[in-house]
Amino acid sequence: MGIVLGTNQYGKAEVRLVHVDRSTPRHVIKDLNVTSQLFGDFTATHTTGANDAVIATDTQKNTVYALARTGGVGAIEEFALRMARNFVDRYDQVTGARQEIEEYGWGRIETSDGGPHDHAFVRSGTETRTVVVTKRGAAETVISGLTDLVVLKSTGSEFWGFPDVEYTSLVETTDRILATAVSSRWRHVGTDVDWDTSFAAVRQTMLDFFAGTHSYSMQQTLYAMGQGVLEAHPEIAEIRFSMPNKHHFLVDLSAWGLENPNEVWYAADRPYGLIEAQVTRDDVPADDAAWAGIAGFC
Repeated sequence: MGIVLGTNQYGKAEVRLVHVDRSTPRHVIKDLNVTSQLFGDFTATHTTGANDAVIATDTQKNTVYALARTGGVGAIEEFALRMARNFVDRYDQVTGARQEIEEYGWGRIETSDGGPHDHAFVRSGTETRTVVVTKRGAAETVISGLTDLVVLKSTGSEFWGFPDVEYTSLVETTDRILATAVSSRWRHVGTDVDWDTSFAAVRQTMLDFFAGTHSYSMQQTLYAMGQGVLEAHPEIAEIRFSMPNKHHFLVDLSAWGLENPNEVWYAADRPYGLIEAQVTRDDVPADDAAWAGIAGFC
């Protein structure tokens, strides 16, 4: 029996970076969490401990800060591409790189006497923008995304017609609250993209279809959102969703002689339904390697 080293990668995880663009009196901040990983022939360091080919993880951390200082940050997709190109193009032993970034949103504080403040900010809820860039040689793949986009419809949602099999207790409904926290990732066809414009447009398309689709199931809503994105954005090859069903249950007030015409609800946090799917173009090749390591998506 022979024993060999399998697929491997290494790097520095969750490097926290806050960059302040002070080029004008109206400052812009970027709040990032960056994970850098490298691929290549690093067999020797695993099997013998020889480190002569290893770009230290601390070096990768410092590169995050140095590239932010020398070129700014801008769109996280572009920053991740700069990181990947720096490692792959600079070091012969590095044949590939995977750069993952989370961006936490901040909005300007609206003062009562002066409007949006130039250098005072407030955190923008729970939503997080994401990107994973994978570079293997000259081939580059960008997967943009977001997590925890919390949305709710107070009507316009039904759920009925499901099989009444053993242990079924759910009551059919033609008027319910539909709520979820959308996590979504979408793979771009190439890298010649206006990243910020594309991200904002994709996000808006998802919101439009969540709001505008009369829903008979979370699955139907998910698919409508994905189909809408792909039809409107030819720069995207596929999109994947993970959407928990944030259940709301109508409170029974009959014990106190009160009717409840879909006004008073109990918001349950668990257990919850979890709906996941990918929506793809049938004329674009799959890229399973680019999705490796992205948890929470089927």
